[in-house]
Amino acid sequence: MQRIAVLGSTGSVGRQALDVIAAHPSAFEVDSLAAGSNVAELARQAKLFNPRRAIIADTSKWELLRSALADLSIEVAAGAEAIAEAAGHRDVDCVVAAMTGVVGLPSSLAAVRAGKRLALANKESMVAAGPLLRAAAAASGAVILPVDSEHSAIFQCLMAGQHAEVKRLILTASGGPFRQRPRDSFDAITVEEALRHPTWNMGPKISVDSATMMNKALEVIEARFLFDLPAAQIEVVVHPQSIVHSMVEFQDGTVMAQMSLADMRLPLRYALSWPERWQADAPGFSAAKFANLQFEEPDELKFPALRLGKLAAERGGTAGAVLNAANEAAVALFMAGTLTFPEITRRVGAVLEAHRVIDAPDLQEIMNADRWAREEVVR
Repeated sequence: MQRIAVLGSTGSVGRQALDVIAAHPSAFEVDSLAAGSNVAELARQAKLFNPRRAIIADTSKWELLRSALADLSIEVAAGAEAIAEAAGHRDVDCVVAAMTGVVGLPSSLAAVRAGKRLALANKESMVAAGPLLRAAAAASGAVILPVDSEHSAIFQCLMAGQHAEVKRLILTASGGPFRQRPRDSFDAITVEEALRHPTWNMGPKISVDSATMMNKALEVIEARFLFDLPAAQIEVVVHPQSIVHSMVEFQDGTVMAQMSLADMRLPLRYALSWPERWQADAPGFSAAKFANLQFEEPDELKFPALRLGKLAAERGGTAGAVLNAANEAAVALFMAGTLTFPEITRRVGAVLEAHRVIDAPDLQEIMNADRWAREEVVR
């Protein structure tokens, strides 16, 4: 029986993680649930799973959550420190890090330092502080298992060979909603259009990242640190069907691909069950659905975020934290109607170019770089 803390439980990935947990009641027990500000959904989940603790990041909503759970013996807490404490608690075996944004970094780091199994869906943790997380895991014996469909696919494909035999990692991308839209019309893109992802059902910020292809930029950096390979060995290819989730090419020319229909519960289940692979009621191979697999080179003129991701992965240090923070701030401005769609990437690129990279930052230096980047975006 694994005791699980689901951080970001009310978001898309968090809800699907709870679906997986509910499907295996003899294997998992929910120890803690944490959410950003959605009190109603967090309270509903707490009543269903009866965790030891329910935590709301927004401290102003602690009283609302306490009142909603007043008739249950569930500890109610609020704030980032409480979430990090839950991640490292002695009663927790596994942490599902499903919070969106760099706000998930302290709890990811707390889980790794405490030697937990970390099912990592919060890509920003690895983007901003990959070397710190890897060093902490090496010291504590923690295991970091990727939940992003692309990185889970690479993790699975890497089992076919040794690390030294890898020629390159190939991250697949759907291309987002604007793959075929003319670049000269990008200034007119609306928030509503950017949120209509053609394949995946995701939160708003991640959907905009997919539309700009900044999600792939961040995933290049994440792969750089997750799999300890230089940026030159990581590439992106557009695959609109989202069936091949990523590939690994080995030195002998063999290419291993992980394929499945788009369903985040598959990588979530694998991260929770690893090193086993559990049976699931999921669709398998279908000649009709897998018939047309299309691959294209990405258009970096239309989607310059890809170049920024490669640059940040090559630079290392605080470059990833700055790229991520600048993007979070720029996406917020776009969603508020302050920036146009192309200005998201232009603003991020300008901030990255102005940044003086710190090569081996500690956590405070990473957070300082994060804060600086956000301030630069809004100037």
